[in-house]
Amino acid sequence: MKQNTIFNIQKFCINDGPGIRTTVFLKGCPLNCIWCHNPESKKIEPQLFYNKDKCIGCGRCVDACPNTCHTVTSAEHLFDRTNCIVCGACADACVTEALERAGEKKTVDEIITEVMKDEIFYQNSGGGMTLSGGEPMLQFSFAYDLMKAAKEKNLHTCMETCGFAPWEHFEKIAPLVDIFLYDYKETNPQKHKEFTGVTNELILNNLHTLDDMGANTVLRCPIIPTLNDREDHFEGIANTANNLKNIMEINIEPYHPLGSGKSVMLGGEDPLKGLTFPENETIEQWISSIQEKTKVLVKKA
Repeated sequence: MKQNTIFNIQKFCINDGPGIRTTVFLKGCPLNCIWCHNPESKKIEPQLFYNKDKCIGCGRCVDACPNTCHTVTSAEHLFDRTNCIVCGACADACVTEALERAGEKKTVDEIITEVMKDEIFYQNSGGGMTLSGGEPMLQFSFAYDLMKAAKEKNLHTCMETCGFAPWEHFEKIAPLVDIFLYDYKETNPQKHKEFTGVTNELILNNLHTLDDMGANTVLRCPIIPTLNDREDHFEGIANTANNLKNIMEINIEPYHPLGSGKSVMLGGEDPLKGLTFPENETIEQWISSIQEKTKVLVKKA
């Protein structure tokens, strides 16, 4: 059966839709948000984390790697990714999990079987399955088949999406999605492109067209200090919500720096080095500023 790439199946989630849920994270995203807290989700291909703080210098990775990507001396462990084929042999050999895979192939049946292990929790809480990413729509056929399989099991379904996908894909999958958790990252089109790599025109068009066809949505709004914590953006969030007929609520997602460490472990740079968690008081101010401009409920995700 056809396999596609996921990077996590997270159980007992309570912030990805109503009730207790299992969230399936599909790998790959058409955006390149500089604040991304799951940088391992950006590329569709499997990757390798290397956490130097966990390495004990045992050298097992050196013996396991077929392409001589690892060099371990008494002073350091060097991981040269140039010839790495992400076979995972080094991660399998690592006893401290200093090396870990990010991404694995799964079939729809394998995922649904795992999701259904917690069916009793969904029934008692009104929960179900949520697709997230990355961007689920980047693996559209797989995402569609997953949602169809979930509906055949009578599960409540949510899909978190950045909205950047062809409208015909949204039109086809919408009947299988009970709630769209729809990202609203930046109001200003130029800043949206600066922060994410794309403008927001297609995203907003898809959002309003989904609303016109009756789809339920929750706006998910990441707020990043020094980037989009601005009054004009808060006003944009409220105005967008006020023009949606089927919006359920607005979720504020305060920045957290956990993705920065992941970026380094994937061999990249920390794009927002030094930026840290906003204070609770600051978050409440953001929420209040948006709430005073709309009757739609605004709350922290």
